[in-house]
Amino acid sequence: MTADDSGTTPRGADAEGDAVGEAPAGEPAGDPASSDGTANAAEDNGEGEDEGNGENNIAVKLEQLIIGAERRYTPFQAARSAGVSMDLAARFWRAMGFADIGQVKALTEADVLALRRLAGLVEAGLLSEAMAVQVARSTGQTTARLADWQIDSFLEGLTEPQDSGLTRTEITYPLVELLLPELEEFLVYVWRRQLAAATGRVVQAQDDAEMVDRRLAVGFADLVGFTRLTRRLEEEELGELVEAFETTAADLVAAHGGRLIKTLGDEVLFAADDAGVAAEIGLRLIETMGHDETMPELRVGIAFGTVTTRMGDVFGTTVNLASRLTSIAPRDAVLVDEAFAEELGRTGDAPVSEADAAAAEKAAQEGTGSPPPPYRFALQPMWQRPVRGLGVVEPWMLTRRG
Repeated sequence: MTADDSGTTPRGADAEGDAVGEAPAGEPAGDPASSDGTANAAEDNGEGEDEGNGENNIAVKLEQLIIGAERRYTPFQAARSAGVSMDLAARFWRAMGFADIGQVKALTEADVLALRRLAGLVEAGLLSEAMAVQVARSTGQTTARLADWQIDSFLEGLTEPQDSGLTRTEITYPLVELLLPELEEFLVYVWRRQLAAATGRVVQAQDDAEMVDRRLAVGFADLVGFTRLTRRLEEEELGELVEAFETTAADLVAAHGGRLIKTLGDEVLFAADDAGVAAEIGLRLIETMGHDETMPELRVGIAFGTVTTRMGDVFGTTVNLASRLTSIAPRDAVLVDEAFAEELGRTGDAPVSEADAAAAEKAAQEGTGSPPPPYRFALQPMWQRPVRGLGVVEPWMLTRRG
């Protein structure tokens, strides 16, 4: 529903004053915080503030610099100016991870434009309303973590007080002003590359069902004894350890053709379309971490099967099985499930039978048979065991061959 359809302020019109003349359903009319735009005048103009609000002033200036627009609208005014219902606007904002702010004048023209774009995709039939909310939620969750990381790990180090005597607050504004366009361009570049890769995987899917429920190799890598480490290490040391683990794991997963699904402090979840790729990642993680004396021992569990993907995450029995395998894996070892072992045998990355492989090698040495394929991995069956919620499973120990 557009603003014109409902008889309210047309899109793009200045929503000051009369935009709050009628309250949306469920909201009291005449909200004192926004009824005539004057209740927040002191806040908007910086009047009536004492020196204790100096940092708040800088925070507002930084917000204006980053967003590129000044605070102008209450949520109701922004929704009406965008031509969407207050209910839908609130759903979009909450999905993006923004807190409810009542009817404080804290939104900008950028917020109005974002609402128009999302609502426009729905009106054009390109997205359903539910899908538009999912787009808002996935984007909000991903970028919120990215923004936190950049501030905590990047800007914090660059804004330490300098010899010039300037404070961190005084340095932050010019620094953000210089970095903002570069970071924005880089973010768009990486997003386009990732979108191209994800689109390619969907196009290569054999049917529509495979786009959502796909057969993947899913693996967990878990630091051993992390809980004990949290009690022994200082917070800064623990943070450095986790960052080194996540960085190393992310680099190895990406370098060998997998996808890092998420990190959970002492654990990472990765996936790969090919079992051989997942096997290489699992073993590389063990080998790389094992050569780092600062790292605890590692356990890896990998399973192969149907996986449901939603908003960049993976779900299903295969994921649960990989998690259980990780919890029972020996230290510095990789355990895989039977389906994963069979997939490695099917692709020729590991022998279906070690006995048959040994017989083929012997025959080749004696000149009575052809040499076996150059297997990359070896599989050793372990004792079957019951796993809570999954019944009896037969894990296999994955190692390099030869």
